[in-house]
Amino acid sequence: MSAGIHRLLGAALTAALLGGPAPAAAHGGVVLEDDLCVIKVGYLEGHFKIYLPRARGHTEYCEDLPVAGETLFVMEYLHEGLARAPVELRVVRNTTGLGRFARAADLEGLDLEPITVFHRAPAVDPDVFTAVHQFTEPGEYVGIVTAHPDGATRPYTAVFPFRVGFTGLGHWPWFMLFVLFLIGNLWFVRRRLAS
Repeated sequence: MSAGIHRLLGAALTAALLGGPAPAAAHGGVVLEDDLCVIKVGYLEGHFKIYLPRARGHTEYCEDLPVAGETLFVMEYLHEGLARAPVELRVVRNTTGLGRFARAADLEGLDLEPITVFHRAPAVDPDVFTAVHQFTEPGEYVGIVTAHPDGATRPYTAVFPFRVGFTGLGHWPWFMLFVLFLIGNLWFVRRRLAS
């Protein structure tokens, strides 16, 4: 019986290491949908990507960036309303204390000028929205995309907190949790078999 449990645990550990999708957590205004980073600016949507052309070439990021450096923000419109609306991007230091859980309501009442590290003024880009910024230091930031559609009583805004210079822990926390779970189960089974 003990050899069977060891084979089962070995097979489960092998399956966990070789297969299984990476966990995805949706936060902020950019969410991963069907392998695309989609930003929702009010009811308007765009395919949002961030590049580090000098450091990482054509690798796309939705939010967190592994290094500071030249950064290219790109939004391809999924809604015709964005192609006709003046769109702006503001990047501010995340001073909310909420990290990646900062929302638009958390920025209300803050004076954004002193914490702004980049601002691209509203402009109509009929094909694709682009902005380039040079991050000089790692840290926590909040991107604010604002669209000003014709006829709208107010602008539409999307907020996405992100980190620069963050490499993340990858799969290690999940792997360690799984190993602890296996060890706990093995201990429990051995105690039951011994009694």
